[in-house]
Amino acid sequence: MTDHPVRTPGGRPVGILGTGSYLPAEAVSNELVAERAGVTAEWIAAKTGIRRRRYAADHEATSDLAVEAARAALADAGIRAGQLGWIVVATSTPDHPQPATACLVQHRIGATGAAAFDINAVCSGFVFALVTAAGLLAGSGAPAPYALVIGADVYSRIIDRTDRRTAVLFGDGAGAVVLGPVRHGYGLTGSLLTSDGALHELIQVPAGGSRAPASEKTLADGGHFFRMRGRAVGEYVLAELPRAIRALLAAHRTDAAGVDHFIPHQANGVLLAKALPDLGLPRARTHLTVAEHGNTSAASIPLALDDARRQGVFTDGELLLLAGFGGGMSLGAALVRWQDGHGGS
Repeated sequence: MTDHPVRTPGGRPVGILGTGSYLPAEAVSNELVAERAGVTAEWIAAKTGIRRRRYAADHEATSDLAVEAARAALADAGIRAGQLGWIVVATSTPDHPQPATACLVQHRIGATGAAAFDINAVCSGFVFALVTAAGLLAGSGAPAPYALVIGADVYSRIIDRTDRRTAVLFGDGAGAVVLGPVRHGYGLTGSLLTSDGALHELIQVPAGGSRAPASEKTLADGGHFFRMRGRAVGEYVLAELPRAIRALLAAHRTDAAGVDHFIPHQANGVLLAKALPDLGLPRARTHLTVAEHGNTSAASIPLALDDARRQGVFTDGELLLLAGFGGGMSLGAALVRWQDGHGGS
């Protein structure tokens, strides 16, 4: 096995120094969702593996969730907000069409001087943001650069709660990591990002942009709701996720048996159960939070990562595989050699 770490100009690998997450207080049971969607709680559990999810309070927007996750990650890493060079927020439910939600987070946490921007790769957004931020750190001349990467979404605001294909799946949440220099032999060792725009209609919110600006007609037609062709999306995941993982491991000459932990996008528990046997990861422990969180889009991987991290299941030197897939269609995967503690030499 050969790792190819992303390195700072000083030669230090870039890795995860701390994790954090935030879930809204309101837990929403299958019974509550089922009533409006015209199904039963048992049907939801059987089709998705989800038991409950969280919905943001009326006063909470995506940036509010992101700020709480950011503060937790910074505290875990032992890094001050003022030390951040970049803030990258992965979201497809921003507070506003503009400015970027990341700028709101920057202001709220006091990260003066940090460059802040959003990435929208829907449910694969966190991995896209992670790889982007690591690349920025690798190109920085700063002596001790740090980046904050957040996945945050509030899908409860854009789902049609009568649509059983989507309403039963989604919840709200935010997860974050702090990136910075780690010890040699650790950190982000490889990644793969891919998109297939020919499949862009499989997942979409049709209205509200420049193609179909908000109007009385788009509101009446439900054009501002999230829409998904679930069967076709499932077929994409079952075909492309194993292919992408094999390609990533081959490109970085990494033995599949060397992967210790698998942290996928928490799309649907039943779909993930179907996908796992074909991934070829004989020793990896898969971390799932979908039963309790539902599908939180870009937040799902960092939420699961933080949950596992706080349970103490990662051991120094273990190899983590993160994999996200979602609208676009887009897919991102990353290998991370885990380092216990903060920084190091």
